Amino acid sequence: MDFNSLLQQAQRLNNEIQHTEELPRVERTISQVLQATKELHTRVTQTGAQDIQAHILLASKGIDLPKISQKLESLNAQKTFEPLDPISETDVQNFLKNEKENTILSVIEEVHKNAFQSAQKRKWEHIKAEWCEEKVKLMNALVGPSQNWIDIEKLPEQTVINETFGLRSCLNNIEMAYAREVYDYNVVVIKGAFRPNLVQKFSNVAKNFKDTKVYDIWEIMKYMVDVTPVPRNRDPLQSRIQIKQFIEQAKKYLENRYKLYMSTVISSNLREAQRGGVPSTFNLVSAFVGLTFNKSNCLGLQDVNVDGKPLWPIVYYCLRCGDMQSALRCVLMGGSGHEDFIQILEDKINKPEQKINSKLEGQVKLHYCNKIKNSTDPYKKAVYCIIAGCDINDQHLEVAKTTDDFLWIQLSILRNEASENGESLTYSGLQVMILEKYGEKHFNANEQQHLYFQVLALTGQFEAAIEFLARSEKYRPHAVHIALALNEMMLIGGPRNVQEPLLSVDIEDSVPMRRLNMARLIMLYVKKFEMTDPAEALQYYFFLRNLKDPDGRNLFLVCVSDLAIECRNYDLLFGKMMPNGVASGGLLQQFDCVNFDSRTAANIVADELVRKGMFEDAIKLYDLADMQSHSLRYLSLLLSQVVHQSSKKGSLRERLAILATEFSERLRGSRIECEAQIVVTFNLLNELVSFFDYYHERRYQLALEILANTKLVPFSMGELEESLNNFKALGSEISKTYPYILLATMDILYSQYKTLKGKDTGILKSGGDSRLQHLRQQAKALTNMAATIPYRMPGDTNRRLVQTEILMN
Repeated sequence: MDFNSLLQQAQRLNNEIQHTEELPRVERTISQVLQATKELHTRVTQTGAQDIQAHILLASKGIDLPKISQKLESLNAQKTFEPLDPISETDVQNFLKNEKENTILSVIEEVHKNAFQSAQKRKWEHIKAEWCEEKVKLMNALVGPSQNWIDIEKLPEQTVINETFGLRSCLNNIEMAYAREVYDYNVVVIKGAFRPNLVQKFSNVAKNFKDTKVYDIWEIMKYMVDVTPVPRNRDPLQSRIQIKQFIEQAKKYLENRYKLYMSTVISSNLREAQRGGVPSTFNLVSAFVGLTFNKSNCLGLQDVNVDGKPLWPIVYYCLRCGDMQSALRCVLMGGSGHEDFIQILEDKINKPEQKINSKLEGQVKLHYCNKIKNSTDPYKKAVYCIIAGCDINDQHLEVAKTTDDFLWIQLSILRNEASENGESLTYSGLQVMILEKYGEKHFNANEQQHLYFQVLALTGQFEAAIEFLARSEKYRPHAVHIALALNEMMLIGGPRNVQEPLLSVDIEDSVPMRRLNMARLIMLYVKKFEMTDPAEALQYYFFLRNLKDPDGRNLFLVCVSDLAIECRNYDLLFGKMMPNGVASGGLLQQFDCVNFDSRTAANIVADELVRKGMFEDAIKLYDLADMQSHSLRYLSLLLSQVVHQSSKKGSLRERLAILATEFSERLRGSRIECEAQIVVTFNLLNELVSFFDYYHERRYQLALEILANTKLVPFSMGELEESLNNFKALGSEISKTYPYILLATMDILYSQYKTLKGKDTGILKSGGDSRLQHLRQQAKALTNMAATIPYRMPGDTNRRLVQTEILMN
């Protein structure tokens, strides 16, 4: 093609453009076209390929993206929610409009503020709960002693044995044997009968364990609790300091134990012992001394012999066996020179409750310091120290060869009050010596747990002894039941509140007394088996019935609540409501007494479940607590959320539908104290369950009949006003389901319309048109109802209703 042809075509196109009005004429030189091309290229390279593609895509749909961008940039969203400036009061119309808009804006702002605060509160509550749970786990893991007060809350423990509920018991033979005795004891307590001695009961059980160390532990406790009963209104720690019987009982145990040891030694060497005469402590001691001492080991012993045996060893061993009368007899046989010593012995024998004459005791101490202290006879020195309380720092190592001997000597030299010159040992001083001065390391407690427990228990430090024994897996069951027995006898000092550590110090107590947190001890012990053995767990929790948590709630009820929420076996714990309205007895029914009611426990657990959002579980417990109004309220709340769904096996809707049917049958004909609105809402939801069941089963006629009885939706324009009035009286539970009711009803009408429309033409001529018209009128009534009710429909409900109505016209 030559240039002339191109020129002619260009002129022809130019002429055509001049006669068109749609496009404006553009005259540009070559340089202008080049400049415009460069500008276009610059814009394209700056915006990027994605923006270009967006422009092309939207332009193909007829959308001018640059114009929309300009409009969006011109909008100022900041002014939308700013309070409007007031206008002149004379402009009433604009003033009211302004006030209305200000009110709307203030409501929006208030809702936004409340929502933010609620979210923040829930967030911090969740964080606090997690931290408290971690603190509980840490404290429960720290089974060692603590002298600090730590503020923690008892929360339900997440254990790894949750899945083992109902399976094999976690209790071993020893724990099960103790649990049976605990059960028998609680039965007696609940009946209000005379309470047996728990120490004696547990001691009898311990005989079957075939463990001599455990048997010795319980023997010690039998001696130590054989004192005058402590009043329940007095502090056990203060009573323990004031009652001298604890010291006497400790000495009695050590003395009887030593007599048994002597008898064993003599029985093993009957020929050498040459024991004869009437059985008595004196003859026993004489035979033992004769067997133990001979010419080779009598060096250093002083004074005359008694029947050829050294005097002071016989006196010492008579005292060691607790026979002061035989000791006096020996001293009298020893001749003169011991008159003051004999006088003190006689005073102790004849006047045991009276204090020793201080002048006489001073003379004996002076005699000890001047002559006896440097004596070569260790038994003579020991006897003088025991009787007169001389030289409390002397350990008497030649005589006290065992821990029992050492402890007996220390108990024997005790005085009620410290002397002015400090040369006396008090009960609290001995306790400090054992617990703090010597401590666990001195007694090799890690290897000899029973021995360290013994010295603590015999010095009246029950709390520290139990806490120490509870650290050992082997001895923990025994420690827990010792604590239970002593606590029932008011011999355990508890802390001021149940949040404190297992062992704590109260600044008002005398040194070195400790306080044992019984609540924590029992909870730690029961945690092992509470999921697999809830019946036994409840028996132990029953011992906490007289304690309160920081909120003032009964600790037994708190533990029951935690256990019920964790295991969720409410039928086992609280029983099950029968069709006749009578609850079958659960495990908690056995504890019903003056101070406890299983219905109250069910109410507490239900409230906690509601707080946690576990409404389905709370419904059953409120029913067991005889609070059917609460059950119906939360049942209606849950039903309103799932009533429109199709019923699937094992689903929440199926469970709620079964529960609603049970309530409906049981409450039919009976009256309950409940708000009328709650009952009406529940009955309507119960009927809607059947409506949606028929709807999903495509049994449309039955569904429409149920819905017509409820008067919830209009099936003609004449029923619109009545249905609207009924809707205004509905509760929020029914209002939430109303969109689904309208959609389901419209779907039923449309299905009937399609079925009728698809039938033979002859049938249509014989009345089918009137039936189709009737269905159209019903659909129209539904759409009008949806547009009229004072309720904001979710999503595209109105659009779907209108579209369906259009399809039917």
